[in-house]
Amino acid sequence: MSQSLAQIYLHIVFSTLDRAPYIQPEVENGLFSYMETILNDLKCHPYLINGAADHVHIACNLARTITVSKLLEEIKRNSSKWIKGQGREFRNFSWQKGYGAFSFGHSQLENVKRYIRNQKRIHLKKTYKQEFLELLEKYEVDYDEKYLWD
Repeated sequence: MSQSLAQIYLHIVFSTLDRAPYIQPEVENGLFSYMETILNDLKCHPYLINGAADHVHIACNLARTITVSKLLEEIKRNSSKWIKGQGREFRNFSWQKGYGAFSFGHSQLENVKRYIRNQKRIHLKKTYKQEFLELLEKYEVDYDEKYLWD
């Protein structure tokens, strides 16, 4: 085969440091749009970005030319710079060190997008920590909870 082809879908989740509620309505749309630009520049098509005041969910594909860790490094580094430029109240903004990145198949794309789209409603009933633990269980990820939270 002379060509390398891939279609890898990711559901990415990460929070603000200590789950601080920085992602307020006045910056949310700009932040998510900026993240879309970052993803597009990296050739990782963003299908949907949404979240709550303390975390973000991203559905995207993973380009053949980038690793998951490099993708997250670029998203976090660049979006952190952007949000810090939105005013003095954001000068201490930071993302958590870790993240969750879960693969899924094309047939699940609409379900993942629906889940991400409903974040505001989901978080009327559960915290980020509760949701993240549920995602780890759903995707059958082995973990030690003492290392999950920073």
